[in-house]
Amino acid sequence: MTNLSNEVAEAVRERCKAFGDDYWSQKDRDHEFPWDFYAAMAKDGWVGMAFPEEYGGGGRGILEAAVMMREIAASGGGMNACTPMHLTIFGLQPVVKFGNQQLRETFLPRATAGDLHVAFGVTEPDAGTDTSKIATKAVAVPGGGWEISGQKIWTTKALEAEVILILARTSTKPERRFEGLSLFLPDLNRNHVDIKPIDKLGRNAVTTCETFYDRLPVESWRLVGEEGKGFQYLLSSLNPERILIAAEAIGLGLAALNKAVEYAKVRRVFDRPIGANQALSHPLADSHARLTAAWGMVEKAARAYDRGEECGEMANMAKYLAADAGFQACDRALQVHGGLGYAREFHVERYWREARLMRIAPVSQEMTLNYVAQKVLGLPRSY
Repeated sequence: MTNLSNEVAEAVRERCKAFGDDYWSQKDRDHEFPWDFYAAMAKDGWVGMAFPEEYGGGGRGILEAAVMMREIAASGGGMNACTPMHLTIFGLQPVVKFGNQQLRETFLPRATAGDLHVAFGVTEPDAGTDTSKIATKAVAVPGGGWEISGQKIWTTKALEAEVILILARTSTKPERRFEGLSLFLPDLNRNHVDIKPIDKLGRNAVTTCETFYDRLPVESWRLVGEEGKGFQYLLSSLNPERILIAAEAIGLGLAALNKAVEYAKVRRVFDRPIGANQALSHPLADSHARLTAAWGMVEKAARAYDRGEECGEMANMAKYLAADAGFQACDRALQVHGGLGYAREFHVERYWREARLMRIAPVSQEMTLNYVAQKVLGLPRSY
């Protein structure tokens, strides 16, 4: 890593010491949003580090943001700590790149200060990974603006967020598959939005919800970029999302690996440390190698994105490799702990539950391989 990346890692590591495993276990158990953690990170400038300096941000790239996310996850915070942060960083990238001046001036300074929480509304129950099938509609109203009606699912942080970056259909007869979709940044007006939390396996400090929209009013200036080009704009956030998720998966894997190594050194069975047994030491060494290799791909993808280069292949492969390596490390850590790994007090069960998510979201491992097969290898489309 560069000196800057090392400085970021050390500073984030130091800040996260105040929020240890017990803190995150309590937040997860009680389904309580980590407001004090988010405020502390915002106060130190971490929330806004990847936003332009003209809007109060740090002007840093996705590489530094990935380093930050890795360290937050590795501190024991995992996805409960990372999700509130990364939704602001990658979720507002389309506004940074394509938003009009009023959008930028209204929301970016508040986002960098940690005063604005953002949700991300793309996935729908009947569309899933096939974004072209989105049915939520934005209908133009006389005098300007739109009204949005429809349903989204897996809308993370909807209960805490003030605004949502939402993809809606503005044309029912697009000429091409992904045309006719537009991107908006409206308020989550509770008079027009019904929010229902989803009871889920892990990452319970941050809600994930179904959201129902009934003629949600959207002012004309809340349109991001041009009408009908929302999917193209959305792509500007998908690659950094994959990069940050990959970094978080690696961080979780490192947290679990560290717990496993510590335990394997002190736990004695048959008069010697269990770490002396190759059946345990080799899998842990293998996970170290895989996590290190996956991080190399994260760095490569992040640097390409920050230089404005095409990085779809690298971002997708980083997420694919990191999600598998992170979950494998968590699974092995749980195995090393034996029955105690299943107990909440040792925390590895929480890591395991959270790491499993990255093999599904934001895109499944199978769809990632489809991307590589089709876009990189030039094989026929399989879906």
